[in-house]
Amino acid sequence: QVQLVESGGGSVQAGGSLRLSCAASRSIFSINTMGWYRQAPGNQRELVATITSGGSTNYADSVKGRFTISKDGSKNTVYLQMNSLKPEDTAVYYCNVDRARYWSGTSVRDVYDAWGQGTQVTVSS
Repeated sequence: QVQLVESGGGSVQAGGSLRLSCAASRSIFSINTMGWYRQAPGNQRELVATITSGGSTNYADSVKGRFTISKDGSKNTVYLQMNSLKPEDTAVYYCNVDRARYWSGTSVRDVYDAWGQGTQVTVSS
C-alpha cells in the first residue's frame, strides 16, 4: 500500500514563505519521480515541480526562481520551499509519486501514479 502525507500548508501574506513536505510510505524502495501539483477552484490541476531519483528538477515557468524542490531519499520525503509567494499561488497542493516500487509483505509491487490528500496554501494580498 502506498501512502503520501502532505504537510506544511497554511495562510501567508504575499511575499511570505512556506515549506511543504510529503512523506511517502517507508515500504517504497524505488521512486522514479516525486513532484508537486496544485489546483485552484475552477482550474485544472497543474504541474508545479518534479524531482527524479537522480536529482534532476523541473519547474513550471510561473514558479521558477521562487520555488525549490528537494528530497531526502532515505526518508522517502519530498519538500517544496516556496518563497516570494503570490496570491496566484493560492491552491490545494498535491504530492505525487510516479512509478514507485515497494514491499508488500515479501512481494514487490509497483505503483504508477499515486497522490496525497492535498494541503491548502492561501496567499493574501
